[in-house]
Amino acid sequence: MSVFDLTEADRARAAAYVDFARAEAARTDLPPDTPTRPLRRAALIGAGTMGGGIAMAFANAGIPVTLIDTDAAGLERGLARVRDQYAQSVQRGRLDDAGMAARLALIRGTLALADAADADLFVEAVFEDLPLKQALFRQLDAVARPGAILATNTSGLDIDPIADATARPQDVVGAHFFSPAHVMKLLEVVRTGRTAPDVIATLMALGPRLGKVAVLARVYPGFIGNALFRQTNREAHFLVEDGALPHEVDAALTRFGYAMGIFAVHDMAGNDVGYPTRKAQMATRDPQRRWNDLILKLVEMGRLGQKSGRGWYRYEPGSRTPQRDPELEAFVIAESARLGIERRALGEQEILERCLYGMVNEGARLLERGVAQRPSDIDAVYVAGYGFPAAQGGPMYMADRIGLATVGAAVERLHAQHGVWWEPAPLLLQLAREGRSFAQWQAGRAPDR
Repeated sequence: MSVFDLTEADRARAAAYVDFARAEAARTDLPPDTPTRPLRRAALIGAGTMGGGIAMAFANAGIPVTLIDTDAAGLERGLARVRDQYAQSVQRGRLDDAGMAARLALIRGTLALADAADADLFVEAVFEDLPLKQALFRQLDAVARPGAILATNTSGLDIDPIADATARPQDVVGAHFFSPAHVMKLLEVVRTGRTAPDVIATLMALGPRLGKVAVLARVYPGFIGNALFRQTNREAHFLVEDGALPHEVDAALTRFGYAMGIFAVHDMAGNDVGYPTRKAQMATRDPQRRWNDLILKLVEMGRLGQKSGRGWYRYEPGSRTPQRDPELEAFVIAESARLGIERRALGEQEILERCLYGMVNEGARLLERGVAQRPSDIDAVYVAGYGFPAAQGGPMYMADRIGLATVGAAVERLHAQHGVWWEPAPLLLQLAREGRSFAQWQAGRAPDR
C-alpha cells in the first residue's frame, strides 16, 4: 500500500480537519476588537473574465458594483459575459428570472473611474503587469474618496511598489480572487507591512460575505497558493522531460484524488495563458537552474489546448475529453533527446513525490517566513482554491499523516538527485529530526491574540 493511499478512517479524519482549517483561517493576529470599514459599494477595474466574475461575486452578495473598463467594446463584452453567465444559471435552475434581474441591476458599467468615486472598495483586475498596475493606482489615488480601500487582484506581484504609487499605502491590500471568481471559494487577503489593521479586518470579513474562505497572507512571490503551485507545475513538466508522458502524470494525480491532472488543466485553461510573461522571463532566468519550456513551444506550435483541439492532448470536435496524441508524445521524446536527457520509466510513487513533496517543502518555508499564519491556512488555500483533494486534507496535513521523517528524507534525496530546486526548508528538516508534525509545531507556538 502506497503512503498516498487512504483508509475510510483517513478520509473521515481529513473531512473533519478541512472544516477545522476553514474555521481557523478566519482567526488572525489582529486584536479581536479591530474595527472594519463600511463596505456598501464596490468598483471593479477591468471587465475581462476575472473582473466580470468578481463583479458577479459582489452582486451575488447584494453589494452594488461598478464595472469599469477603458475600452467601450471590452466593457460591453464583459457585461454580455455577465448576462450570459446569469442566463446559464437560470437555465440550470440555480437562479430564477427575478433573481437574475435583481443581480444584474446591481452591476453598472462605465468607462470613467470618476463614476465610481463613491465606492468604498476598488478592486483592480487588469493585466499582470507592474507598471500598468502602478499607473492605475496613481489614478485611483486621485479619484477614490478618503478611507476607500484600494485592492489589487494580482496573483503574485509585489504589492509594495503598487502601494508606493499612492499617497495612502495603508489603504492598499491584495485581494486575490480565483477564476471563475463567482464560483471559486477562495480569497487570499495579502497584507503589506503598511496595510492598516482595519483594512485587513474588512477584507477578511468580506470573504464569508461573498461565500468564500478568506485566508490571510503576507507579500511573497505567488503568496501562498501560487508559491506552492509553482513547485507542482515545475516538477510535472520535468517529469515529462525525464520519461513520463502527460497522461501518466495526470493518471497518478487523479488516482491521488485530483478531479483533473495538471496537463488536462493546462489544456482547459489554455496553454497560452501567461505566455508573454513566461517568454519575457527567459532573459533573466538563473542559468544555474534547470528550466522547462515545453509549454512555450506548444503555444508556438498552435497547441493551445481545448480551444484549438490540440494541446498536451487532442480533442475531437465538440468534445472536451482528452485523448492521447502520438504527435505530441513524439515531440516530447524528441525534446528530451535534444536536451541530452536519457528518458526512463517513472513509477507512480516518484511522480507523486515530485508533484506533492515540493509543495510541502515550500509550505514549510512560508511558515518559517511568516507568509502563512499556520499550516492549516495553507491547507485551506489548497482545498478551496487549487482542487487539492479534500480526502487528503491539504498538503501539510497529508505530510503530517505520512510522517515528516518520511517526507523530509524524500526531499533530501530529491535535492541530491535534482539540485537547487529541492533545497530542503530548515523547518521541515528540524521537525523531521524531532519527530514532530506541522500541527504540533503550530500548537507549540504562542496563541493568537
